[in-house]
Amino acid sequence: MNRPYARAFESYAVQHPEVLCLSADLTSSCEVDGFRDRHPEQFLSLGMAEQNMLSFAGGLGLAGFRPFLHSFGVFLYRRPYDQLMASIAYPRRKVRLMGFLPGVTTPGGMTHQAIEDISVMRAIPNMTVLEAGDATEVESIVAEADNVDGPVYCRILRGSVPRLFETPLKIGRMRVLAEGSDVLVVTAGITTEEALRARGALGRAGVSVRHLHLSTHKPFDARQVVEHAASVRHGVVTLENHLVTGGIGSMVAEALAEAGLSKRLVRLGLQDTYAHGGSRPYLMRHYGLDALALVRGVERLTGQETGITEEDLDAVRVEAVHSVVKAEAL
Repeated sequence: MNRPYARAFESYAVQHPEVLCLSADLTSSCEVDGFRDRHPEQFLSLGMAEQNMLSFAGGLGLAGFRPFLHSFGVFLYRRPYDQLMASIAYPRRKVRLMGFLPGVTTPGGMTHQAIEDISVMRAIPNMTVLEAGDATEVESIVAEADNVDGPVYCRILRGSVPRLFETPLKIGRMRVLAEGSDVLVVTAGITTEEALRARGALGRAGVSVRHLHLSTHKPFDARQVVEHAASVRHGVVTLENHLVTGGIGSMVAEALAEAGLSKRLVRLGLQDTYAHGGSRPYLMRHYGLDALALVRGVERLTGQETGITEEDLDAVRVEAVHSVVKAEAL
């Protein structure tokens, strides 16, 4: 599916005149250039000044508007952190932060890669944190985020996005994609597609996988994760497009520890490192975020060599990662 966000946002916003589209000089890169041209009365360009944009959005929220802020995820929390806390989170403004290029989905290097955004945003009181994993979730995240009585941060996929699910994203509801009995695998965003690639090969090798897909990082359903973890033999593997510190791996570790559940945990993701520039497949392979890394993580957890190679993995990924319109992926 090409540019699902652009269509979904426009369809929703035109039905809700109190929804405003804000951009910080990345309008076409965040797929709202068409909306700007067709609906200028609902569009505001704040320029390359994210601190001002967040303060301004807080004021719009106070005035009864529901602004959707569009930028790369990293620019919505690193540079304007104080404004995010004081103008949006503390007063619980209905501001929707639509963060594009999460994790290693851009070759732009550390300045453009939001690799710690889940850990930062889930630590902020009053903040809801969502992540889309396919075209269906990208399409449904707009309306779902706008139902929240307070601020929301969303990790958004752009360009060509595969359609993995038939049902829309619902806040607080995790998807149970498989109900195996050996290992629990927990994924979100682009890593769910990688887990789908690995699952068939693991099954053929005799490893029964229980697979959870997360679209809500905060509020986090710790109870359900613990129940699934308790039902598998060996333990849990988390795979995330993010640092393992503070992200899904940390959330699952906290849930297991607080419940007193003694299960082994393998956390796959960026390991205390920044990512350098490169294509998404290269970066996922280099930093251990892809299907083969998940297989190796499962082997580490179970102590069982599967003999699975790259050629054995199912080819779920069939669509281009980035829009051909933005060949440099920025």
